[in-house]
Amino acid sequence: MATKAFSLVRGLVGLLVLLSLWWLMTVPFSASTGMVQRFAPGPALLTLLEMLGRSEIWTHIGVSLQRVFVGLGFALLIGVPLGLVMGSSAKLNATFSPAFQFLRMISPLSWMPIAVIAFGVGNHPVYFLLAFAAVWPIMLNTIAGVRALDPRWLQLSKSLAASRWETLRGVVLPGVLGHVLTGARLAIGIVWIVLVPCEMLGVTAGLGYFILDTRDRLAYHELMATIVLIGILGFVLDWLFREICQLWSKA
Repeated sequence: MATKAFSLVRGLVGLLVLLSLWWLMTVPFSASTGMVQRFAPGPALLTLLEMLGRSEIWTHIGVSLQRVFVGLGFALLIGVPLGLVMGSSAKLNATFSPAFQFLRMISPLSWMPIAVIAFGVGNHPVYFLLAFAAVWPIMLNTIAGVRALDPRWLQLSKSLAASRWETLRGVVLPGVLGHVLTGARLAIGIVWIVLVPCEMLGVTAGLGYFILDTRDRLAYHELMATIVLIGILGFVLDWLFREICQLWSKA
């Protein structure tokens, strides 16, 4: 308990240092009526509290979270089966690994024009880009999970005349689930970063759209407050997935 409390205190100190740096970069060395003052922590945090009392921002949060989880869902549906197949076959892995590594190194944002051409304007290109960003850590961690399976469990399953489906359901999937959760946690961080520029593809709701809207309205306090909100939500999502991974490792 004491260790956790000490860790929490150290984390709060780090956040206070970050807040102090933010204040130093915006307040002391700029005129009180200057542009930089509009991005100061005081007005931004007060605006954030005011925004959270409006239903509008919660609509944007809900839309963004929906896109994140839909994109992550598609990535899991694609990445886990691919990882199982690639991890269980050295020949397939040797054949397709270079192609997947090549695709993995292409920034998801570079596909934005093609996604709009292929899927039109709206949610569908956003789903595609988020899934493309998330699929690689999920697939690679699933491959690592398959390779880390204890061969004795597979031999035991074979000796009991278990079918392929029974082996997959009873041995492989439980054995790789921890790796899949780790991949999902890495993916959620990537998806959350890619989300904001993706929501500038002509959609009419979401946190990325709201940032553009605040810029166009010259509402700089709201713009900075939205950036802070994005950081808070991303922190909470990562914390939730980290707790899920820890619970699974203890199970």
